[in-house]
Amino acid sequence: QVQLVESGGGLVQPGGSLRLSCAASRSIFSFNRMGWYRQTPGKERELVATISSGGATNYADSVKGRFTISRDNTKNTVYLQMNSLKPEDTATYYCNAQYGLVSSWGQGTQVTVSL
Repeated sequence: QVQLVESGGGLVQPGGSLRLSCAASRSIFSFNRMGWYRQTPGKERELVATISSGGATNYADSVKGRFTISRDNTKNTVYLQMNSLKPEDTATYYCNAQYGLVSSWGQGTQVTVSL
């Protein structure tokens, strides 16, 4: 299985920006899809954004126009640029990789948007 390590979370004021990174332990070139999901206590994990091996992207309506997902196959890393952050974006953000029939998750990184 691939190991995924997220980084870049933290505390930011409303309107601010953060960039999350997800580093994979091996090449992501052939991964079908990679994505970011988020979860708050008591709620189900929800999709934030995904990117396919061909670069096609998909976003939750709540983040369209504010978040951008990208991947750098040479660095085995997927990014999530988050701009115009809102308090409702506060959550633990998880990286996901899908390859073949396998779905792997990272340990998560906390994002808190607050004054």
